[in-house]
Amino acid sequence: MNKVTIIGAGNVGATVAQALAERNALNIVLLDIKEGVATGKALDLMQSLALTGKPSRLLGTGHYADTRGSSVVVITAGSPRKPGMSRDDLLKINSAIVAEAAAKSVQYSPNARFVVVSNPLDVMTYLVWQVTGLPWRRVIGMAGVLDSARFQAFIAEELQISVEDVRAMVLGSHGDQMVPLPRFSTVNGVPVTELLSASRIKELCERTRNGGAEIVTLLENGSAWYAPGAATAFMVEAILKGSRRLLPCSVHSAGKYGLPPVCVGLPVILGSRGVERIIQLNLNASEMDELALSAAAIEKNIALLKQLPAKESVAAC
Repeated sequence: MNKVTIIGAGNVGATVAQALAERNALNIVLLDIKEGVATGKALDLMQSLALTGKPSRLLGTGHYADTRGSSVVVITAGSPRKPGMSRDDLLKINSAIVAEAAAKSVQYSPNARFVVVSNPLDVMTYLVWQVTGLPWRRVIGMAGVLDSARFQAFIAEELQISVEDVRAMVLGSHGDQMVPLPRFSTVNGVPVTELLSASRIKELCERTRNGGAEIVTLLENGSAWYAPGAATAFMVEAILKGSRRLLPCSVHSAGKYGLPPVCVGLPVILGSRGVERIIQLNLNASEMDELALSAAAIEKNIALLKQLPAKESVAAC
């Protein structure tokens, strides 16, 4: 069995574990600083598989030694957003947590591919890349898959059609400056620009940018977990199966699109190596400007990350 470690047994981490276990036969380790929470959720999930899932093995733990030999490590640990907070507000809070998780897990799984979920997503992806010292292709942030799923859901709802026929593409940062791409979003091959007015598309793009904040406001105490968990599991499966899916993910720009050396949402082929390659879309001037602004905002937050005291940044950068 392939081994998948999920660091953080909160709502998102547990949802990732459930989605993976119900569709695949895997050795899943759920790790949390609150060991009882991880153990209890793993036990509950294992019992549910007797009715709903594949013959996966689940272990809840607080010890990194139990993660040894993982094929994929998912990092969801950290504080969730609360009403009034942006993802960037979590930079100082989550950087030390994520850096420690990355440093400890790579010791036991040096050949793993890392999928980063903690916010602020793009900066945390960059941090994990720096801390682990792994090739950039093996450190991937989960953002574009989630944001594109939200855009797809809103398009399907607006057109009153099956979401199965909708494909969307959202690039850039996982934040207010994300870049939904209507020209590259389709309904069974038909561009959404042929089906909706420009004004309505603009409204759906804005709702997509605020998709997470909308849920945070409604919940009042916490943030989304079903869609983030499903999106993360989707990415992990693409890696484990080597299925080479074309997905928007937060990855090191590697000089593509003329962007600075940051982790930002770009279209990639995701497979067994992690990022097999970055796809170069023919963006127009407006789309390129938005993507550049998005990357510049991430670059600014990376600079802030580097200014944090060593005990908060773990001197990772």
